[in-house]
Amino acid sequence: MKKRVTLTFPKRIMQLPVTYKLAKDFNVAANILRAQIAPNQVGKLVLELSGDIDSLEASLEWLRGQGISISLSNKEILINEESCVECGLCTGVCPTEALTLESITFHLKFLRSRCVVCEQCIEACPVGAITTNL
Repeated sequence: MKKRVTLTFPKRIMQLPVTYKLAKDFNVAANILRAQIAPNQVGKLVLELSGDIDSLEASLEWLRGQGISISLSNKEILINEESCVECGLCTGVCPTEALTLESITFHLKFLRSRCVVCEQCIEACPVGAITTNL
């Protein structure tokens, strides 16, 4: 099972090795999608967690116990096909290759199953054709 979460760290625990603990103690894989972390500041980490449901729930409970705020994400990327000019700029920033241009037609192809909603494509789109559902 997979869950996408945003973790907000208080200043006092910025040095906690979260991804290591998740892997070692809970057998949960943590794919870091986005991170804003600096010493002595509040930090945010967007993760895609993978593991069995009991391990995921136990790991989330442990995170809460450490004082880390957790927000579950159900965001999805939406592409307005009428606005999209199929320039391909979004494909260059997509880390999972969920966005590609078909080699023959050069039409934009979106594989939702690969998308991790890192939102880099939103910033790259010059015409604002890419948004999220939330």
